[in-house]
Amino acid sequence: DIVMTQSPDSLAVSLGEWATINCKSSQSVLDNSNDKKYLAWYQQKPGQPPKLLFFWASTREAGVPGRFSARGSGTEFTLTITNLQPEDVAVYYCQQYYRVPFTFGPGTRVDIK
Repeated sequence: DIVMTQSPDSLAVSLGEWATINCKSSQSVLDNSNDKKYLAWYQQKPGQPPKLLFFWASTREAGVPGRFSARGSGTEFTLTITNLQPEDVAVYYCQQYYRVPFTFGPGTRVDIK
């Protein structure tokens, strides 16, 4: 199985500042045949199901604010939130969907400082 790791485990950020979450996969999730990275990012708020933010590593899902951005290579990925807002408090997960079983990182909790 592909193992996903995230850092940090949690972070606290002042309103209006930025947060960066790192994700690493134990194997490349880049398909060289189509140059796509099979990596998604999700946001989960308490009592709610996860919400898809990005797919193909950097393609923003419809309705996701522009202050969220994502990028990455075959094994190392980042999610950045700029101008952090109160509604951004959540746990963020990366997920690879390159090989079954699809696997998630352990999550990174973002709080307001």
